Amino acid sequence: MRTLIAATVLLGLTACGLDGTDDKDEETTAEAAATPAQDGGADSMASKDPAPGERVREAIPDSEPRPIMQAQVVLERRGFGPGVIDGKMGLSTENALKGFQEANGLEVTGKLDEATKAALARWNNIPATRVVRIPEDWGTRPYQPVPDDPADQAKLQRLGYESLEERLAERFHTTVEVLRQLNPGGKPAGMSGQAGGGAALAEGGQHTAEGNAQAAARAAASPSPTGTAGAAQGMFTAGQMIRVPNVGADRIDPSAVQDKGWQQTLASLGVGTDQPEVSRIVVDKSDGWLKAYDEGNKLVAMFTVTTGSSNDPLPLGEWGINGIAYNPPFSYDPELFWDVPDSEEKQQLPPGPNGPVGVVWIDLTKENYGIHGTNAPETIGRAQSHGCVRLTNWDAARLAQMVDGSTEVIFQA
Repeated sequence: MRTLIAATVLLGLTACGLDGTDDKDEETTAEAAATPAQDGGADSMASKDPAPGERVREAIPDSEPRPIMQAQVVLERRGFGPGVIDGKMGLSTENALKGFQEANGLEVTGKLDEATKAALARWNNIPATRVVRIPEDWGTRPYQPVPDDPADQAKLQRLGYESLEERLAERFHTTVEVLRQLNPGGKPAGMSGQAGGGAALAEGGQHTAEGNAQAAARAAASPSPTGTAGAAQGMFTAGQMIRVPNVGADRIDPSAVQDKGWQQTLASLGVGTDQPEVSRIVVDKSDGWLKAYDEGNKLVAMFTVTTGSSNDPLPLGEWGINGIAYNPPFSYDPELFWDVPDSEEKQQLPPGPNGPVGVVWIDLTKENYGIHGTNAPETIGRAQSHGCVRLTNWDAARLAQMVDGSTEVIFQA
């Protein structure tokens, strides 16, 4: 993996938009699987994959097979991002399948057909989900609502996560709603005695009155968010064991990251540093995808993207990369937005995953245009942008580690 030096990019950016059981032994047995040892810069919830051909022996097996989600986690690990991992077929999953099929010499159908299933069978020992324990320090991290008005956003030090639930969903590349489905009654699907409140599986994994009281106290001490990000407030809390999509490829080599703030962002997103080097990326406006090719012209990654609108169309042509800004602030200029009155004042917005360009800005040689993350991953491939190329934060973080100033960028219709 190449080490990238973040450019000092003038972010006068942009044409882009703002856009259970009571059985203590069961839980104790699950603890080793739920909390793997910290590996390098990765967090305590890092994936712990079986060796090739080795079968996983899960302490808490899932309550049901999840074939689409299993395909999604494997595709993502191979570099073909299905966007939000939700166990459903959709545009992003179809694009991921097309990328995998193209890279492996299969008929490109975008379907989970028999030939594709056979090719993916090599990774059948990677489960669709796994059980993790939410780190205790997540209960002490700051969460606060992000105001809609840019002037109010500019008053904050950081546009961070609105809730523990939102942070958790982004860490495992999914939504709060999917996490709720994987944890009925607040416990991992497949755990006996699932009925129960959100404070279950608290301190040390003990499902006891004392443990639940401690979990409830932590939940009560956390600021209550507003909006959809806080829809599941109270179901998840620090110290709790929960089932999550089995996203992987999250090992971080600290020596490959010069910016330690960026290293923390990678850990928060569950994105590793072992990424391929790419010499060319192609963005297709009509089909809404981004393909990345190595020097041998092999397709090594593909992501669903949002590209422009009728008012701010994608600037077709060949471009280059000026530099990359990690965790960038955002210079909000109303004159660059067709749907914002020019009478509004310019604002300097702080960085953060809920900022207008998410966690990274890849600055292009086309003035005011770039490739960046988003504060609304569920909208990728659906909502329009203000001309730029928008990805989920986790996909943008992966791509930022693949490219450098020599990478060719092609925007096509």
